[in-house]
Amino acid sequence: MRNDWSVAFAGVGGAGNLLRSSEPVSLPAAVSEAASFLEEAADLLVMHRDFAAAVERCEKGCRSLMGGLESDDSNSSEELKCSLCIVGVQALAEMNRWREVLPWILQYYHDPEHWPPKILELCILLHSKVEEPHVMLEVGSDWIRSPANQHEPNYGLLVQLHLFHVLLPLGRFAEAEKLVQGCSALSGDQQLEVHERIQEKKHQWLQREEECPVCLGHFVLHKLLSLQLGRVLGSLAGQLCSISYKKTLLAAFMLCVIVVRLDPASPTSLPFLYRLLQLFHQARMAAFPPHPWPPIED
Repeated sequence: MRNDWSVAFAGVGGAGNLLRSSEPVSLPAAVSEAASFLEEAADLLVMHRDFAAAVERCEKGCRSLMGGLESDDSNSSEELKCSLCIVGVQALAEMNRWREVLPWILQYYHDPEHWPPKILELCILLHSKVEEPHVMLEVGSDWIRSPANQHEPNYGLLVQLHLFHVLLPLGRFAEAEKLVQGCSALSGDQQLEVHERIQEKKHQWLQREEECPVCLGHFVLHKLLSLQLGRVLGSLAGQLCSISYKKTLLAAFMLCVIVVRLDPASPTSLPFLYRLLQLFHQARMAAFPPHPWPPIED
């Protein structure tokens, strides 16, 4: 993942606009402190390539903005928080910790509908690059459906990114067509161009399905099962002593079997299998706790 982000993040706004030495120094303490953390994080990311330290500075900067600010400073605060998150996401991606990106952002933007457009754009490009577009399906759909976001200047761009990098790679052509038809942010020519692109991708998808229907079906099913398995394993951790534990464990085991049969070499299968083995071990220890051996008498 390292050294690849100059292309992946091209066109995504960064922190440079907020790091001007000519800005006044009469900012509130929280904003001034956050701006200082942002400058340090950007320097650690670009100059020193100390990505872990950059993430740490971004977290400190976001925490410093969580206190109450005057209304006049709300715009500066939001711009700073957005820039801190952008730098933090890029630093996480450089460390191949892209799976932590969404939970990390949700610490500071709890509702995806309220994400700044730049952050959504960044996350779509990131998960497209790592070939995990399904991760952004729900987040992107919620953001695009929000009426408040439809007045954003970059709304049309986000719609196209969601179409080309999320919906079409997942084969969700009907949803893509519906989105284009109801999008006033796209001109008539743009809608026609996108419609042609959708038909082209749909034809390629159907052609691949005819050539190798099992492979394509396994790809989609593997993604869905992996997501479901993650939810099941997450619920198992809190059910070791409950009555429904055996049923939930059996469901997880069956999902694991299906995932491995579909693609036994897939790296996405390994964390689930490792976690399942841990849970089996915990369940066995809970059901059959070890007993000390009685002393041996002469």
